[in-house]
Amino acid sequence: MADYVGAIDQGTTSTRFMIFDHGGNEVGKHQLEHEQILPQAGWVEHNPVEIWERTSAVIMTAMNKLGIGASDLAALGITNQRETTVVWNKNTGRPYYNAIVWQDTRTDRIASKLEREGKGDIIRHKAGLPPATYFSGGKIQWILENVDGVREAAEKGDAIFGTTDTWVLWHLTGGVDGGVHITDVTNASRTMLMNLETLDWDEELCGFFDIPRAMLPEIRPSSDPNMYGKTTKTGPLEGEVPLTGSLGDQQAATVGQVCFAPGEAKNTYGTGNFMLLNTGTEIVRSKAGLLTTLCYQFGDEPAVYALEGAIAVTGSAVQWLRDQLGIISGAADSEVLARQVPDSGGVVFVPAFSGLFAPYWRSDARGAIVGLSRFNTNAHLARATLEAICYQSVDVADAMYKDSGVELEVLRVDGGVTANDLCMQIQADVLGVPVSRPVVAETTALGAAYAAGLAVGFWNNTDELRENWNESKRWEPEWTDEQRAEGIATWRKAIERTLDWVDVS
Repeated sequence: MADYVGAIDQGTTSTRFMIFDHGGNEVGKHQLEHEQILPQAGWVEHNPVEIWERTSAVIMTAMNKLGIGASDLAALGITNQRETTVVWNKNTGRPYYNAIVWQDTRTDRIASKLEREGKGDIIRHKAGLPPATYFSGGKIQWILENVDGVREAAEKGDAIFGTTDTWVLWHLTGGVDGGVHITDVTNASRTMLMNLETLDWDEELCGFFDIPRAMLPEIRPSSDPNMYGKTTKTGPLEGEVPLTGSLGDQQAATVGQVCFAPGEAKNTYGTGNFMLLNTGTEIVRSKAGLLTTLCYQFGDEPAVYALEGAIAVTGSAVQWLRDQLGIISGAADSEVLARQVPDSGGVVFVPAFSGLFAPYWRSDARGAIVGLSRFNTNAHLARATLEAICYQSVDVADAMYKDSGVELEVLRVDGGVTANDLCMQIQADVLGVPVSRPVVAETTALGAAYAAGLAVGFWNNTDELRENWNESKRWEPEWTDEQRAEGIATWRKAIERTLDWVDVS
């Protein structure tokens, strides 16, 4: 057996390749950012060709730095930004349009129309999702309706769709020369097109968006002993490695955090925040504004489901302080600046740049900074930004309790923002439970590696994976119940100020 498992983590702002040993330890990594294309307000795009080029580059660089070859990898897994939509020509490999990113809001009228026509409840029941700009179905429809030639190519079977896992897998397995067109159950569950019960594309849902079935990839388990395919000798690995694991990024983080039992939850702090609660093999249909989604499926075992609270803007709010306002020069500076003040000085920042996701689902909302006085400084705004990350997670945790009746005892956290000690302390304070960060904070890539490795016997079972998990740091709540209640009440008053700002009727 080879010594390592590789994982491609194709994220919203960057792509990385990570290499793990049997203990789940990172032994090699390389990462590159890609361009964020913002054609107009509310539109967010990526260049799919650039994403594939970056993927190839990070694989080759990480392998070369470690001095290993394809034969040293037992398997390869992929994890990816979910919902981001690519449509390309299977004969030429050329995208018809830029990738439309999950944050993009151009499909708000498509989502609103579905709701007005009474189709929203059908989508919620079958797909576990509300009609929203977030998901892939409306993005595919927009490309079919607005890009010349795509509808005709789709009807002929030449134009195919995929989220970025599918795009990368297709290239790794040969592209125009025999590349496989597949996705896994977790990514398929984010399209508004897959039926949660059948784990297959649903004809009625596809009809709502007028999407030809032939465009859609084959749906496979997240960890597949039958293998999706192998990398090609002409590709970046220059050899054949089994491709056996694929998970949307937040499900991958759930696997990386070894949340394999019903009731176990994790929160990933990245561009946005994503809290997932494992509900086991039971489909729990949310009544509190959460998503019902696939958690993972390992081989022939029954699919495992989750409740998810997706928050659009958290880490990217810190980027906004850096890139748009220029009040910090790097993400780490947000903590230094915020520590200059004991609290936000009455300032509340709701970063609803792309509307509000869970549990509100209001595409008409826009960002607001309220409570300002002449007294306030950029330090108060930095502190309010960190508080916004944490209060949004409180809203999701409350909704999870309403839906499941399960009270959080501890919140497992991962992602880049967890390096901010102040932010994690605020999270423990406003949530009222301990916050725990693992030794391996990049659990997204680790989860993809776990899925791939389980399929080929590199790891024997999930118990073995649990033994790899170790706590790095824990934050205990320090606030009183009164402080917590007052803070949450003020936050929710600010939320009200963001609503009905944009007309999406």
